[in-house]
Amino acid sequence: MVQLLPPSATAETRLLLAARGLRATSDGFVSIILPAYLLLLGFDALHVGVLATATLLGSALLTLAVGFTGVRRHTRALLIAASLLMVLTGLGFAALDDFWPLLVIAFVGTLNPSSGDVSVFLPLEHALLAAGVSGRDRTALFARYSLVGSLLGAAGTLLAALPELAASWGVAPLAAFKGMFLLYALGGLITALIYRQLGRAAVIDGGPPPSALGPSRRVVYQLAALFSLDAFAGGLVVQSLLALWLFQAFGLSLAVTAQLFFWSGLLTAVSYLAAAPLARRIGLINTMVFTHLPANICLVAVPFATELWQAIALLLLRSLLSQMDVPTRTSYVMAVVTPAERQAAASLTAVPRSLASALGPSLAGWMLGAATFAWPLLLAGALKIVYDLALLARFRHIRPPEEQRR
Repeated sequence: MVQLLPPSATAETRLLLAARGLRATSDGFVSIILPAYLLLLGFDALHVGVLATATLLGSALLTLAVGFTGVRRHTRALLIAASLLMVLTGLGFAALDDFWPLLVIAFVGTLNPSSGDVSVFLPLEHALLAAGVSGRDRTALFARYSLVGSLLGAAGTLLAALPELAASWGVAPLAAFKGMFLLYALGGLITALIYRQLGRAAVIDGGPPPSALGPSRRVVYQLAALFSLDAFAGGLVVQSLLALWLFQAFGLSLAVTAQLFFWSGLLTAVSYLAAAPLARRIGLINTMVFTHLPANICLVAVPFATELWQAIALLLLRSLLSQMDVPTRTSYVMAVVTPAERQAAASLTAVPRSLASALGPSLAGWMLGAATFAWPLLLAGALKIVYDLALLARFRHIRPPEEQRR
């Protein structure tokens, strides 16, 4: 039986996992209803891509600001403030219908069109988690953090079927979608209440300002560059755009698409359980690369699927393999920098990822609007394969301290 928390984890990590799960539930249904909502309002694939770009770009800039200024400030207060921004984001999308106001809210808010967490919450929680566990248990804790996010995110995708269910009960479709954004706002409010239970001393220990990385600067910048390539490719296939392609290519309903992403999320959760023991056996970098490569081969093959079942099989197989690099990547970054550099390293590897991924949705939206062939999936898979090979070539000899002691 898998323990929820590794032995050395502090009690407050349980609160962080609860908050992550709640946010993942909200992100799970929003990422699927977002394209359907925008199509209902009369917008096209390009509009969906541009709005997804705005959400990722705004999150990246906010995360960068927190990374440079938040290390000596009260982390608990920053997390609560981000949760309240989540509340305002949901209320804004529920209240407005015009594209330009929605675009502004997407930019300044916390909306997440992807299946993973790309928000300002991420570096704050990562730094607190890394500080609250021993080096031996660090990868296991990040695997559980990702597992909770994946399981609750999968459960959240099922909620995306509620607008169609409400319509069958006579509720106007537009009102049903707006109700979902109110539910998203409620999730932000409950998340803020969870963060309020963190100790008032929840602040990352000082050290040099995060802009001065010190001894880890070169490693962090090189990792950030490679992660950005992977993120740009990932931006081409964020969950909202993948859902849009399924709507267009196979005519899937919102309910069926929600079920597909539910099973995809469950398979991703299974992979997180395997990530930590696999990393202990073959190392963090090898786990990142040799699980990611076959997943990306599957992604390259999806556009050539002629039947729906073939596309679904490839997407589900990709889900089983593609995310094992998430906890291992985070653990690797936290391991190869000094403790004082961890929040800066988390931000400076997460922000370029978000900036790079922000470029992808607009391009993917344009490609999906211009042709029926799934060019975004093909391009994403090819670029991710390049990333895998480059990561292995550059970092296979830079090992975390716990691997050096073997």
